[in-house]
Amino acid sequence: MLSFDGLVAVCVLYVMGLFGIAFLVEKSARQGGVKWLNSPLTYTLSLSIYATAWTFYGAVGSAARSGLEYMTIYLGPTLVFIGWFWLLRKMVRIGRAQRITSIADMISSRYGKSGGLAVLVTVLCVLGTTPYIALQLQSVSLSFSVFARPGALGAPDTEQTAIWVAGGMALFTIVFGTRSLDLNERHPGLVSAIAFEAIVKLAAILAVGVYVVWGLADGPVDMLARIEESAIARQPLNGARWLGVTMLAGAAILCLPRMFQVLVVENSDERHLATAGWAFPLYMMLISLFVVPIAVTGLGLADAGAGDNPDLYVLTVPLSQGQGGLAMLVFLGGFSAATSMVIVAALALSTMVSNHIVMPLWLRATRHDDPMTGDVRRVALTARRLSIAGVLFLGLIYYRASGGAEALASIGLISFLGVAQVLPALVGGIFWRGATRVGAALGIGAGFMIWAWLLLIPNVAETGGLMPSVLSDGLFGLAWLSPETPLGLQATDPLLTAMVLSLGANTLLFILGSLFSFPSPLERLQGAQFVNVFDHSRAVMGWRGTAGTADDLLIMAQRIMGTGRAGRLFQNAARAQGRDGDLPEATADFLETLERELAGSVGAATAHAMVAQITGAASVSVRDLLAVADETAQIMEYSSQLEAKSEELSQTARRLREANGKLTELSVQKDAFLSQISHELRTPMTSIRSFSEILMQTDPMDDAARARFSRIIHDESLRLTRLLDDLLDLSVLENGRVTLNMTEVRLGDVLDRAVHAAGAQSDGGITINRDPAAEDVVLWTDADRLAQVFINLISNAQKYCDAPMPELTIRVASGDGGIEVEFADNGKGIPARQETLIFEKFARLDTAKGAPGAGLGLAISREVMARLDGDLSYLRGGEGTRFRVRLPARALRAA
Repeated sequence: MLSFDGLVAVCVLYVMGLFGIAFLVEKSARQGGVKWLNSPLTYTLSLSIYATAWTFYGAVGSAARSGLEYMTIYLGPTLVFIGWFWLLRKMVRIGRAQRITSIADMISSRYGKSGGLAVLVTVLCVLGTTPYIALQLQSVSLSFSVFARPGALGAPDTEQTAIWVAGGMALFTIVFGTRSLDLNERHPGLVSAIAFEAIVKLAAILAVGVYVVWGLADGPVDMLARIEESAIARQPLNGARWLGVTMLAGAAILCLPRMFQVLVVENSDERHLATAGWAFPLYMMLISLFVVPIAVTGLGLADAGAGDNPDLYVLTVPLSQGQGGLAMLVFLGGFSAATSMVIVAALALSTMVSNHIVMPLWLRATRHDDPMTGDVRRVALTARRLSIAGVLFLGLIYYRASGGAEALASIGLISFLGVAQVLPALVGGIFWRGATRVGAALGIGAGFMIWAWLLLIPNVAETGGLMPSVLSDGLFGLAWLSPETPLGLQATDPLLTAMVLSLGANTLLFILGSLFSFPSPLERLQGAQFVNVFDHSRAVMGWRGTAGTADDLLIMAQRIMGTGRAGRLFQNAARAQGRDGDLPEATADFLETLERELAGSVGAATAHAMVAQITGAASVSVRDLLAVADETAQIMEYSSQLEAKSEELSQTARRLREANGKLTELSVQKDAFLSQISHELRTPMTSIRSFSEILMQTDPMDDAARARFSRIIHDESLRLTRLLDDLLDLSVLENGRVTLNMTEVRLGDVLDRAVHAAGAQSDGGITINRDPAAEDVVLWTDADRLAQVFINLISNAQKYCDAPMPELTIRVASGDGGIEVEFADNGKGIPARQETLIFEKFARLDTAKGAPGAGLGLAISREVMARLDGDLSYLRGGEGTRFRVRLPARALRAA
């Protein structure tokens, strides 16, 4: 074994190596180099801070005491990365879109940038993580006491060792965690050092595993036989505890401040998460692969120097066999596991304390001062550095107060359950737009108090001898309020009891509080951004800038972001707006961008407060912080709703006017139809009756008169028959009972027949222009029905064309889409108000010039074309009246 001072020298050299790695990476990152370090591998290795000294040492101890239950600690994160990858991806996307700096910032931003909720989450995380930090200090101190022998610096005093370790960790975190207020809160140097430590601890645990399997045993077969004969194989499995601890470990991977820091905040590329989805579970499998063999070997060598503390078997087994080099590697692996966890946890907690407690208090204290005075940058950096020292000091105080008691061994799961109280509000806020700040505060607050009373306070009391009577007799002397018998339950497993009660009450109050409270406008807008983050990759806009604020905003940004970075931000914004100079206009877009950039340095709530102060908010207290933003967001939302309603009402009114106009025209047409149909029926009937009476007279009549009267009766009968035929024909067509007589026919012949039937050539009233060559097309159709359509169109041109010298042009065009026949006259056309009525039944235009007819021709023609799988349409625009008859392409192909 090394002397104590030699071991200290090794640790100092190791930490100096980490300093060197972090320093070189930071320097290269500023110069745009070391692209390979910004890789999925580095990101995945940084996630290994989940495997702390408690896991590195304690997993073997847990296996020696409880069998395979240790696997739940690795199984929970594995299931999350494999089965809940969609949740991780959404959290990373939200973190990048909203410039999230911590889990408290995530909760605060989701629920309307609530400063009070951020404070609650921050306090919960600090209290839940402080004992865990104490556990890391204890593990390092114990490893010192086991490994080192007295040297020049004296005997290895564990408390003194813990003080030096805490101080060194604080120094490292301050140097590489708070060198600047980075707008993205990413620390590439620190992450690279943590990735290196991940390799060291994995190599250490694998090296010990290989040594015990192939060095102390005769290979895997021999080791399996030893495992079967050991007490570990006879340990019963508790299904409820397995399920509970697995769920707790899965929740911890999402809610632990250090895990959120590396998983969300330090993520530089969302695509890295896809690699971590399988690589991190693989890392978990490798680091837990030899836990049982080491535990079995340690139990077998307990009397041969491995000691009676199973938590240290990873270190004491190589030492008992004289493997100093391997023991040194293990010591450095445990030291890496502890330091990486403490450094990242201290960094994450200091960011939360600074952004959500110190800075809001500073803003409250200086709310009456000129916002352009003071050094915000220095205040924020000092607050973070002091917060790091404070967090590690709290861990050291807890460690010294506990005296390194064995009760600290269970604090890992207690801390897991403590930070897991933010899980309902976190997951609910990401997937439920109806979640509110009131529900989140009620749930987290209730769960926090139940967890603290049932687990944290009893643990503190056990290690420090505090309030024994209150714990045994219950609060206010009520036994059902005792942590030992909560609600009168005689729980055999305090952890599972506290888990069910705290998370159950937390979730229930979160849901009820959200259902019975109304979110503010900013909450609703932020909720939409979070829930639909893949559709909205930007934060909510709610600011309204005023003239003359750009100068003040620049000064404030320089105080936080630095002169160079703030200047570039403002110059780029001014250039994007097309403005000369370095100052952009304080538009809503720019203010929102500025707030998002500041949020990366001081947190979303504090950035919101500072922009509100510059733009004229009356107060910057956390409670009243959102007043201006809420009012603006509400006005914008209501304005948007009113505009939508106004547009909807305008469209409805327009449709009603169109329908009313059409109904009016139809009413006029109905009256005209009744008059016309009465006239059309009465005229031939009157003629028939009158001339029949004449013929019936007994007076002698010459043959010429009798023939003339008989011809009149015959013509009027034909006229009446045609009217009735049209009515019946329309009814048959509309009901689909028409029978088509499909034949092969030449288009020019059908047109000739229609022109002749309409009498257009004999009366000389209208000139018809045709192209016989274009009409030389053979069709497969019903010639009689098609001729009926053409007759109606030619007859209409005769009736309605009001040109001095009326002309009708018939054009034929063929193509892949079918054949089109256009009928265009040179009249004034159809009045716009009557264009929608031309295909209505019994509709007749005002320009009919007294021509006979009941207004059924176009209605019948449209139905005929529908039955022929073509269509008849009116062509708007241009001169005169134009109709187009279209026959399908298959009419040509069939012919």
